[in-house]
Amino acid sequence: TRRPTFRACLMENSAYDRSCDEPPNYEETSFSDGTHRAIRHSVVSAFGHDTLDRVPNIDFYRNAGSVSGNRAVRPSLHELHHVFKQNGEISVPNMAEDGDSSHWALPGDLESVLPQDNNVFVRFGWIKGVLVRCMLNIWGVMLFIRLSWVFGQAGWGLGIVVIVLSCVVTTTTGLSMSAICTNGVVRGGGAYYLISRSLGPEFGGSIGLIFAFANAVAVAMYVVGFAETVFDLLKENNAIILDQTNDIRIIGCITVVLLLGISVAGMEWEAKAQIVLLIILLVAIVNVFVGTVIPATPEKRSKGFFNYDAKVFMENFTPDFREENFFSVFAIFFPAATGILAGANISGDLKDPQAAIPKGTLLAIFITGITYLGVALCVSATVVRDATGNINNTIAAGMNIVCNGSYAAACENGWDFSSCAVTKCSFGSMNNFQVMTMVSGFGPLITAGTFSATLSSALASLVSAPKVFQALCQDNIYTALKFFAKGHGKNNEPIRGYVLTFIIAVAFILIANLNVIAPIISNFFLASYALINFSCFHASYAKSPGWRPAYKYYNMWLSLFGAVLCCAVMFVINWWAALITYAIEIFLYVYVTVKKPNVNWGSSTQAVTFVSAVNNALTLTGVEDHVKNFRPQCLVLTGAPKNRPALLDLAHCFTKNYGLCLTCEVFVKTRTVTDLNAGMEKNQMWLNKKKRKAFYSAVVCDNFRQGAESLLQVSGLGRLRPNILMMGFKKNWRTVDYADVQSYTGVLHDAFDFEYGTVLLRMTQGLDVAHIIKAQEEFERGVQEQKDLEKEQLKEENKGKSIFRKSRKSSQQHLTPTVSVMAPQSRQAVTVNDRLMSINTQFQRKQGQGTIDVWWLFDDGGLTLLLPYILTTRKKFKDCKMRIFIAGQPGRTEQDKEEMKSLLVKFRIKCAEIHVIDDFNQKPSSYNWKVFEDMIEPFRLHEGSKSTTNAEALRKENTWKISDAELDTFEEKTNLQVRLNELLQENSRAANLIVVSMPIARLGSVSDYLYMAWLDILTKNLPPTILIRGNHKSVLTFYS
Repeated sequence: TRRPTFRACLMENSAYDRSCDEPPNYEETSFSDGTHRAIRHSVVSAFGHDTLDRVPNIDFYRNAGSVSGNRAVRPSLHELHHVFKQNGEISVPNMAEDGDSSHWALPGDLESVLPQDNNVFVRFGWIKGVLVRCMLNIWGVMLFIRLSWVFGQAGWGLGIVVIVLSCVVTTTTGLSMSAICTNGVVRGGGAYYLISRSLGPEFGGSIGLIFAFANAVAVAMYVVGFAETVFDLLKENNAIILDQTNDIRIIGCITVVLLLGISVAGMEWEAKAQIVLLIILLVAIVNVFVGTVIPATPEKRSKGFFNYDAKVFMENFTPDFREENFFSVFAIFFPAATGILAGANISGDLKDPQAAIPKGTLLAIFITGITYLGVALCVSATVVRDATGNINNTIAAGMNIVCNGSYAAACENGWDFSSCAVTKCSFGSMNNFQVMTMVSGFGPLITAGTFSATLSSALASLVSAPKVFQALCQDNIYTALKFFAKGHGKNNEPIRGYVLTFIIAVAFILIANLNVIAPIISNFFLASYALINFSCFHASYAKSPGWRPAYKYYNMWLSLFGAVLCCAVMFVINWWAALITYAIEIFLYVYVTVKKPNVNWGSSTQAVTFVSAVNNALTLTGVEDHVKNFRPQCLVLTGAPKNRPALLDLAHCFTKNYGLCLTCEVFVKTRTVTDLNAGMEKNQMWLNKKKRKAFYSAVVCDNFRQGAESLLQVSGLGRLRPNILMMGFKKNWRTVDYADVQSYTGVLHDAFDFEYGTVLLRMTQGLDVAHIIKAQEEFERGVQEQKDLEKEQLKEENKGKSIFRKSRKSSQQHLTPTVSVMAPQSRQAVTVNDRLMSINTQFQRKQGQGTIDVWWLFDDGGLTLLLPYILTTRKKFKDCKMRIFIAGQPGRTEQDKEEMKSLLVKFRIKCAEIHVIDDFNQKPSSYNWKVFEDMIEPFRLHEGSKSTTNAEALRKENTWKISDAELDTFEEKTNLQVRLNELLQENSRAANLIVVSMPIARLGSVSDYLYMAWLDILTKNLPPTILIRGNHKSVLTFYS
């Protein structure tokens, strides 16, 4: 039983049912995008207590706006974790802030269309939607006018190989397609949808466009085939309109208009038309089989038809290629096997695409394959290759003729066709394309079957092209084609796509000869098959946990074999058409890759990229570091990346695309983990947008040093770990609290302890431009809001006429409050801000001719020399020459210079000049020393003027101050920093960039303020200056 106090709390909380007998429920809330969270009551827990937790439910896994059901939003981990306050009262967070909403699909994504009532759609089952369409598309004109010729050329032995090889290609593709279809919900778009969701928008976008175009041109090809058959009938009956070419154009255009009318009328009418055409086609096929058993008339015998005869069958076994070969015959037949995607292309109009596409497609391949084999073998067993058609070429009874050679079967049946060896005959399977009409029981039925085959294929292509094209346009991969994404009517018919397909079809019909274009169409289809097979292989190879197809009868290596086979067949059919196809695919692939559409479909390409990255990172762990392979890998304490552009740009110049760059931010007790995660994604997107090859990372800690220490210790992965810490100089160190200064110098000490190379950037005007960026963003936001408000007011003004004036006036009054746009800054402030932004973005611009002055004073392993050399290899610094400054002893300047020159030659590092400075030991000027003393005066202890007791007490109370003893101990080092600044002012004042060896303060010996004073006086009043200290491990070598 529950405690009374708990029940009372439940009754007082509005998020719970007042009866206390029911668990809590979610209130309905609206989101900015117009979507709603459905009220979904919590279940009574099976564990005996009330809970916000939910039992597993399919609605939690739907996409936003799913067409198959409303999406429910489960409570977030944050809501479950923080539901009870510390005082025991229950506090349910506002469910509108559910973090899950951030993962909703992007606008325009096909999976995220607005919910619609499923009852108004016309949906097809697997028979009418897939099986019938695929069979009609596969049974083309080839069945009636080319199949007998193929078996005449290749013989039925190799003819079977031709059909089986074609079926192998289509079957492997069908198996791969079945696996992909059953690995999640399938939407409209057919082959494009399958490929794009598996391999990503680059492959999907390229193949989707050419596949839609191929289907549009296929309409013209099938219609021209139909028109040619009609023209032959007109010719037989002396009813030619103009001439062959123009008659084909006229008949073709009229036909495609009628087909367009059927398609636009809706999928339901198109499906009914397909059923009628299927019946005609089936009757025509049966008519062929019936004709083979009807006794042959003398006229048919003279044309080579002898009913079933074993000798005829055996004579037709061997090939008899005439101006052809196996591959050319295969190329002519293979288009007859295409059409297996006819069902998948209307996947959006199927009741259950996951079940319908595999079942219907594979069964269609089996039925049509058996039909092709059956018809071909029947013709091979009844028709000889050559016949004269002359009824008088019979062998008279009693004539003693030895029957042998190519015409033995006809000879033994009493016919002499030996004259065909001398002059070309017009009949027989090798010479007459109308063999099926002759063999059939009733010839006109074959003509009707030819009409049915051509029109059904044309109709299927006319429907497929707009559907695929619409799906492609809805994904907005090609923004210029967005116009064609709109659908009309209850079935979301792509009327605009139909019109475009009609225009393309008519354009090619007017050519009236598609013999050259037909191979390209076949290659486009084969390219789709190859990518479907490769998609299945790729997804299996990636071994992503999300690859869980319900269809198990596939094999990744079989899919790869199918992809290779499709590519090979493309070249067999027509090598130049294959090259054109690949060229178009590559061009479109590159275009989509460059445009980078804003979609994320969880493709296998992403999965393989991840696997490759992990494997490469693991491989690197087994390789020891070598000085020749050293490259800068920077951990950059930029804060938000956009706030310190100079620091980020310089780090980017060091790493470019060849090294690791981590931009890091430390939040000091000011952010929650939720804010941190949101900032991570936002800042990473900003880096990607600015084309900075860098990662963003952030931590929340009690102080800056603790956060930086965490980053220094755990950043990176395996060998992909940063080896350089980059920071900006703390310009305000004299005005902030000591804790901040101690934290800053502590980070430098930690970097030395963790053996990081350390890089410090100082720019006289400072590095942080966050206040300027914030002001710009607020101003731009205000301007945009003002524009939106004006648009809204304009809409209200345009509504209705005088009858609505009153309501418009009130509406305007409601919209009138102006947006708080930032007041314009003074001209002086704008000038200062512009100058500051210009200085801090100078590394984004190409540097003019000048110098990079490198003061390599201490040997730190070579990092002080390597980093400026890397800069000179970048485009932005290519006009800058490097000058080297080194410390030398008086009297041996030339010798020191030659030694350094020799070393640089061995390192293969070019420099314009080498300067040896031999007067470092001179004392700095009194003015500069006074500047330094004034700098440290507020932080000095001055215990020397006190008694011993008082001095000791002062030291204990102010341990952080600079003592006189400390100044005496490090007097020479302090003098060096002041003197070095004088030399820098003297020699490098005009340099584009100065690089100086960073001084190191001994931990526990040098106070924080003295160390900051060294760094400050060393870099004071100079051009952009970088202080560098390597980790004293070699990063340069002169060995090969």
